[in-house]
Amino acid sequence: MLELNKSGTDRPGPGRLPAQDPGPDAAPDTRPAAGSTGPDASADRVPLRPYLIAGAVLCALYFLYSYFQYARFGSPSWDLGIFEQEVRAYAGFDAPVVDIKGPGYLILGDHFSPIVALLAPLYWIWPSAESLLFAQAALFALGAVIVGRTTQQILGGRSGLCVTVAYGLSWGIQEAVKADFHEIAFAVPLLALVCRALLLKRYTAALLWSLPLVLVKEDLGATVAVVGFLLFVYGRRLQGALLAAFGVAAFVVTLVVLIPAASSAGRYDYWTKIDKNGEQDVSMLDSVLGVLNSSVKIEMLVFLIGITAFMALRSPLTLLIVPTLGWRLLSQDSNHWGMVWHYSAILMPVLFLALADGVRRSRGSHRPWLASYAKVAVPVAAAIAVAMTQHLPLRDLLRPETYRTDDARSQAARAALDAIPAGSRVETDITLMAHLTSDRTVYWVGGAPGTAPDIVAINLDFGWSRPIQDPVAYAEQLHPEARYRLKHRGGSFVVMERTTPEPDKIPGVRDG
Repeated sequence: MLELNKSGTDRPGPGRLPAQDPGPDAAPDTRPAAGSTGPDASADRVPLRPYLIAGAVLCALYFLYSYFQYARFGSPSWDLGIFEQEVRAYAGFDAPVVDIKGPGYLILGDHFSPIVALLAPLYWIWPSAESLLFAQAALFALGAVIVGRTTQQILGGRSGLCVTVAYGLSWGIQEAVKADFHEIAFAVPLLALVCRALLLKRYTAALLWSLPLVLVKEDLGATVAVVGFLLFVYGRRLQGALLAAFGVAAFVVTLVVLIPAASSAGRYDYWTKIDKNGEQDVSMLDSVLGVLNSSVKIEMLVFLIGITAFMALRSPLTLLIVPTLGWRLLSQDSNHWGMVWHYSAILMPVLFLALADGVRRSRGSHRPWLASYAKVAVPVAAAIAVAMTQHLPLRDLLRPETYRTDDARSQAARAALDAIPAGSRVETDITLMAHLTSDRTVYWVGGAPGTAPDIVAINLDFGWSRPIQDPVAYAEQLHPEARYRLKHRGGSFVVMERTTPEPDKIPGVRDG
């Protein structure tokens, strides 16, 4: 078994990453970690309770933020409603049809995330979008437990709790909490377990923990391939080669076969994020040449490594972030470039365990400045995370207005919900969407032609390209096959109900 932290010369052997050896600035370091005889022995002596307590606190913070954002009708996108429709379908043992994306739309033709079905038992107990928010909070917090405890196992001292704080408050996790639930929540603890296994030289465990990643999202097959590459250069050549081949095959089959087979369009729609900028075609060469053509991209890269006090650069684990960063930097969609939304959450466990690995590799450096910096890098990373939080979502938990759900807007929104019968088919915007999906069929406003929904409910302050002056006329413009009347109006919320009979054929519901 190849030593991850083996000392020696700076000349790598065949098939070995240069970063795997400490290099020319390293000295032999035979000191046992945390007073033990080896990494596995010290691992067994690290208490679990402090990390479980820290994880419970982080879970509470994440869920508290998510819950009050939901209770104030502040969902930033339609994704929470989409995922609730998907989980609701799985919970009912139905195909994962998500009508928000279009009547009868099979969501596996959009993103391949069958692992979301694991939330069905929780949804049986708690049939609400809030259950998804809690599940995500728990999964993110579980990642903190794994990352923090692993750090203490390999570095000793109080480094584990410092890294738990740095990870738990990292901007990638906080922005993902703000963005509501996404399937990548499952990848966070899985990647933490993969990196943990690699650092503790439990290579079979690393292989096994990486396999479920291909069920989280279609692009993670490429990340699995990188895990295989690391196993190969760490000396597990057969395991590494097989895992790399599996990751590449899963990536290709998912994008070329599985998603197109489930898609009504017969293709993977997100290719257009790379080869089109609006209506303009972009060649692959131009996409590659433009990977650093924006200050937003550069800022994101600097802060990705900066939150680890730049010590992650000392670890080969950092290679695991390359596939995700690759497609994001190639994308023409600016939402993929920056520090907002949920896209960076899966990078956080990798980077913080790479930080721990980088510190371990640097402690015995022949370069005095590097050895000295390695002693303070972990608290520096924790300080960076705490300092950045004043500009990140969780800071809102210190503000009294965060907990006020009885303001006029929220009361008007709840009154609109009360005016919408359970079991009805509703067309609406983001504001009310996730509050309706548990017991109604919900469509995206303007995305369900020919369905003549029972209810059209809109928030006039949603941010329409053109102000809606006559809501009833707007509903009938969306559905000329039906007639509507005003049922309820309060504040900026308007609820209209259909007055004409339901059509014989409703797209995505039934034929004939």
